[in-house]
Amino acid sequence: MAKKNIAGIDVSVNEEGYLTEQSQWTHEIGEAIAKEEGIDLTEQHWKVLEYLQKEVKENGSLPTIRRLTKSGVVDTKTLYQLFPNGPLKKASKIAGLEKPASCV
Repeated sequence: MAKKNIAGIDVSVNEEGYLTEQSQWTHEIGEAIAKEEGIDLTEQHWKVLEYLQKEVKENGSLPTIRRLTKSGVVDTKTLYQLFPNGPLKKASKIAGLEKPASCV
């Protein structure tokens, strides 16, 4: 486990840059990670990120893309536009969550 300074805060991350302690996540850290990923967060992005965090808190794991898109938060096409090249992988990283088990 490594330390990384994100948005002026030292946080614990794994070798791929995912936060290992979700309690360290803040909106500022989310914004900084999004910028590293080349994403400017909009209200729609935040809805997805907040949904993912809520799901992890309530169920202990990330939802699948299918469950996310069936939730009414975002449709599949929009999800891929918001978070191109691996939407669940990118969204969970920005949200301070673990890497989805289904992503290599």
